[in-house]
Amino acid sequence: MVSKPKELLEELSHAGPHEVLRGNLALAGLPGVVFTPRSGLGLPAVAFGHGWLQPPGRYRGLLSHLASWGVVAAAPATQLGPLPSHRLLAADLRTTLDIVTGVRLGPDSISVDPARLGVAGHSTGGGSAVLAAAGAAGAVARAAGEAGAVAARAAGEARAVGGVRAVATFAAAQTLPSATAAAASVTVPGLHLAADGDLVAPAIGNAEAIAKAWGGPVQYRKLNKSTHLAVTEGSHWSQRLLHGKPQHRTQALVRALFTAFFLTHLTGTDKYRPLLDSDVKRATIEFERGPEPVAA
Repeated sequence: MVSKPKELLEELSHAGPHEVLRGNLALAGLPGVVFTPRSGLGLPAVAFGHGWLQPPGRYRGLLSHLASWGVVAAAPATQLGPLPSHRLLAADLRTTLDIVTGVRLGPDSISVDPARLGVAGHSTGGGSAVLAAAGAAGAVARAAGEAGAVAARAAGEARAVGGVRAVATFAAAQTLPSATAAAASVTVPGLHLAADGDLVAPAIGNAEAIAKAWGGPVQYRKLNKSTHLAVTEGSHWSQRLLHGKPQHRTQALVRALFTAFFLTHLTGTDKYRPLLDSDVKRATIEFERGPEPVAA
């Protein structure tokens, strides 16, 4: 029996069945945090990029939530200053994925499947997640040759690019180089959530532009009664500079949608697809594009 979107949203708004462990990426040479289920082999993993001036600790609930549903979630604590390098943060996201796939995680049996990886982020971290996915796609294209890359896109394959199979953002901001320009080369599924009250990274020139430039299947939703910092947690001095504040309802909605998206595209389950295919309260679908049909 197929569950209704409202029921799936309610289910994924709560923590999943796995006990969660927290670790330190610095032990592997990169500052940051990692959250994992207590055990599991061949798990999916997501690297998360923080927003401008936001430490990874402000996303602890989101990262822990993904881990409770069986997704290893890690966030580098780099490029935290007022003049960050978006390109270097993107590189650190890819390094984070290399670490979680290549380093022993936790005291029990935990491993990550290098073919089941995703990237995500908030604000400039969202833009950097796009750059990270585009960088991986570029590496594959260079290795395969331009003809192979064009053929793969024409076939509409939502395949892994350098291991990255899915990209999700909240209140994505433009980066240098441009996240919108980079989006055109990303052929894996994308989910871009924007806040309707965002005065820092307004949806039209940021998340919406990135979604419409996307090179593969993509969905763009606008979250009502939400602001730029809604997905962050706790208090931080940067709230004196940036508009908005943490909002529990937005956090629950983002956690549910991100979890549904990554479980669908990283594990192959279709259980949560009805939620991704439907409008939900406070998160209507503003734009979407499915995979191109495969030529006969």
